[in-house]
Amino acid sequence: MKVDQETLQKIAHLARLEVRPEEEADLLNSLNNVLTWMEQLNEVDTTGVEPLTHISEEQNVLRPDAVGEHLSREQALANAPQHDQQFFQVPKVLE
Repeated sequence: MKVDQETLQKIAHLARLEVRPEEEADLLNSLNNVLTWMEQLNEVDTTGVEPLTHISEEQNVLRPDAVGEHLSREQALANAPQHDQQFFQVPKVLE
């Protein structure tokens, strides 16, 4: 399959891309190179190869979401550089 200028304009419109005229030649060349590479991949014999859903066999290890020991407000604020009786105080960063 080869991408022509009309197809490029359709793709750009669908993707809401603004393609300047001086970029068209390079973009057409790049798209055609990608499609040529994909055609080469289609020639590879993949019989007996199952599709992958994940790259590795690793599984996430999740801990149970259970309530445990927690800090009281006083303990949490004890080492804070600045605080009032309820909240941490930090310098203003936005105007």
